[in-house]
Amino acid sequence: MSASSSELVMERNPEIAHSISAAGIRTNYHDVGRGDPVLMIHGSGPGVSAWANWRLVMPALAERARVIAPDMVGFGYSARPPNFTYGMDAWVHQAVGLLDALKIERADLVGNSFGGGLALALAIRHPERVRRLVLMGSVGVPFPITPGLDAVWGYEPSFEAMRKLLDIFAHNRRLVNDELAQLRYEASIRPGFQESFSAMFPTPRQRWVDALASSEADIHRIPHETLIVHGREDHVIPLSNSITLANWIARSQLHVYGHCGHWTQIEHAARFARLVGDFLAEPEPESH
Repeated sequence: MSASSSELVMERNPEIAHSISAAGIRTNYHDVGRGDPVLMIHGSGPGVSAWANWRLVMPALAERARVIAPDMVGFGYSARPPNFTYGMDAWVHQAVGLLDALKIERADLVGNSFGGGLALALAIRHPERVRRLVLMGSVGVPFPITPGLDAVWGYEPSFEAMRKLLDIFAHNRRLVNDELAQLRYEASIRPGFQESFSAMFPTPRQRWVDALASSEADIHRIPHETLIVHGREDHVIPLSNSITLANWIARSQLHVYGHCGHWTQIEHAARFARLVGDFLAEPEPESH
């Protein structure tokens, strides 16, 4: 394949959008819609990208807001610097750097799983940069690692391994087929993807659950209105996480989807987009 035809293939890849330097990290990000900014932070599955995570809900949310969905460093099509130290400090620094680069003073945050823990940490460390918070199947509180999450973070590339992961992620069996497994497997073996992924969560993996958690005292102090969303049949992140977050965050509400695994934004895409869109569109409550 010639360089020009290769470039055309890359241009057609919907996962690749805009590129900008965020805190020194070359960051691939999607920026669609108009209105109040919403920063959407993906999860940590193998081969994940912002587009793969949010593709079914971005169009609906973009009708009501400006949706910004980056690939965090080490994921998707953002940079993978050599000998990089992955961790919450780096990811929060990149997220704030993206807001700075786009000249956004304050945004709503929507975080999925790993991205929920990141959104929590950002809200705690930079509360003035956050308006409202949405946490979906979120880490961020202490819990014993589940066999499902251990399997996700311990993924070794093969079609069979990816097929098993999809069975863990989705409750709806109609969403899980060999075609999707092949697509996600191929995504996981793109150049550099598995190398950075395996460097993030080596064994023993309980320590990475703990490293993504914020302190209970800090979570109790979160002042933001928060929507917490979880699938009742989630085998990756336990529903008890979201119940804990709802108890610890004063201005929170909890919505649990039945017949739903870890992929709320995929298994219940239209309902999720309406729920989040309505929550973010509510007028600010009057202060007394």
